[in-house]
Amino acid sequence: MTAVTDEDHGKGDGTGKPDGRPDGRVDGRWDDGLIARRAAEAREAEETAPPTPAEDDAEPQVEAYAPADGPLPTRLDALRELVGLSRARLDRDTLAEAGRVLDEAAARQRLSSRHTVIAVAGATGSGKSTLFNALAGAPISDTGLRRPTTSQPIACSWTDGAAGLLDRLAVPGRLRRRPHPGPAAFDEALQGLVLVDLPDHDSAATEHRDQVDRVLALVDAVIWVVDPEKYADAALHERYLRPLAGHAEVTFVVLNQTDRLPGEAADLVLDDLRRLLDEDGIALGEHGEPGATVMSLSALTGDGVPELREMIGRFVSDRTAATRRLSADVDAAAARLRKVYVAEGRPGLGERAREEFTDRLAEAVGAAAAGQAAEREWRRNASRACGTPWLRLWRWYENRGLPGSLDRLGQALTPPEEELTARQRVEQAVRIVADDAADGLPGPWAQAVREAAFTGAQGLPEALDELAVRAGAAGASKRGGGTETGKSTVPQLGGRPPKPPRPKWWPAAVLAQASMTLLQIFGGLWLVGQIIGVLEPGLVTPALIMLAGVVGGPLVEWGCAAAIRGPARRYGQDAERRLREAAAGCGRARVLDPVAAELVRYREVRERYVTVTEFSTTGR
Repeated sequence: MTAVTDEDHGKGDGTGKPDGRPDGRVDGRWDDGLIARRAAEAREAEETAPPTPAEDDAEPQVEAYAPADGPLPTRLDALRELVGLSRARLDRDTLAEAGRVLDEAAARQRLSSRHTVIAVAGATGSGKSTLFNALAGAPISDTGLRRPTTSQPIACSWTDGAAGLLDRLAVPGRLRRRPHPGPAAFDEALQGLVLVDLPDHDSAATEHRDQVDRVLALVDAVIWVVDPEKYADAALHERYLRPLAGHAEVTFVVLNQTDRLPGEAADLVLDDLRRLLDEDGIALGEHGEPGATVMSLSALTGDGVPELREMIGRFVSDRTAATRRLSADVDAAAARLRKVYVAEGRPGLGERAREEFTDRLAEAVGAAAAGQAAEREWRRNASRACGTPWLRLWRWYENRGLPGSLDRLGQALTPPEEELTARQRVEQAVRIVADDAADGLPGPWAQAVREAAFTGAQGLPEALDELAVRAGAAGASKRGGGTETGKSTVPQLGGRPPKPPRPKWWPAAVLAQASMTLLQIFGGLWLVGQIIGVLEPGLVTPALIMLAGVVGGPLVEWGCAAAIRGPARRYGQDAERRLREAAAGCGRARVLDPVAAELVRYREVRERYVTVTEFSTTGR
């Protein structure tokens, strides 16, 4: 910067400060050389000119980062939707980086896109402040042997309108500069450049490192300054370069102090630096390919500084640094989220898994056994109605009041051990279908699928019982008068089927059996009457009548048994089908539908994630 004299500031006392004040203030304001003189001139102009609105109060001029059809807005919208859909399934720490990227992108887009903010970062003694001053054309940032020399970020803006950007970086107003009037200040390509000199990233002061980390997360590009002694420092590569490998397009790596290297040593060191960057995963922008810019120079002697200034000029005039930085941030956030969104294989709930789940539920509620029981009950009911009265009387006598009788069994409850077994089968069916649906899913989504299945399975055995009874009642009502009102034709879970409906021919069979019984009674009485002498002798006719009744009764019973064989089988199959459908409907509503909803949610977030990564600029 230009020298400051007593004449420029008014009276002085030889201390270099106006009015001899050691704190460097003029009329209560800080005197900072050229800036203070310009401020004084501006105040004098304000006193004689009409008031005008301040620049910072004017409407900011914001230009689009990319064409309207550019991928960045689409990717940011997809990432925003992705975070919104995932909040209920992923923990806050997992989504923290994506949320930070969205917040910083929104903040950057509200500020001027006419400016490109580039930070100059480096280790202690790398010469980054010297390079900063060389690019600005003035000794703005202090340099010297004392370490650390730079304790706070210092900014140099080539044009007006960058106040909002510097406020975002928390650069104090007293540390904001303008380049020295000269070729660097009036270079058209550098108009819009905001250069920030950072503290040493390896400083012993923790607050210095914190400031470096904070500013590096906000700037549009970074110039990393390394020296021949520390260019391979593990702290630089492991803490900064390697994690920011995806930001290669907005990264400059400058090997400084080449004046200290003899002969071809600078080229050898530069080649080794390129090798280390390649190992870090940083793409090198060589042969016209996108990537980091790597070069060597000497900020002290000025060798290579014009070439760097020219590269920065092209970079700034392109006005895409902010877009590329935000795109790289989105890529980095997407790479961190990959493990929670990308599944192995093709997870889902296929038709085969659904059928197997239905089969297991049907087995758990005993659908097949219920169908067989319904068939047996039909046959038993037929034998009771169509059988001979003597056989029915014997069965009544045999079963009356006995604990193990069939009538008692129909009223018996399911034994506790059988109920427990059915419950275990239901739990096993739910666990298997949940594992099948979650197979291959990322951890959080697999856990969500299992939780949805297990939550729906609570009370499933009781629901299966109730729905099975309702399904049986509905099936019986569809038969139209085939059963008594309000009675179910389907067994309850672990119970016995109620009395089945009677076919239309049943009364005729009962009448035929009653006729056979009457013939037996009539023939028997006739014979008795002849024996006691009441009737005239003649054994042939009453014997034939009685024989017809005796033989006809079993024949009618046998005919009824043959006639009910097909309907009984169909009745049993129908009972099994209705119970199976009831179990399938209950399982679908309570388990399969919630699981399918979780899978649909995962597919939605997976589509958003694909959109976020589809236009990746780093190949991640």
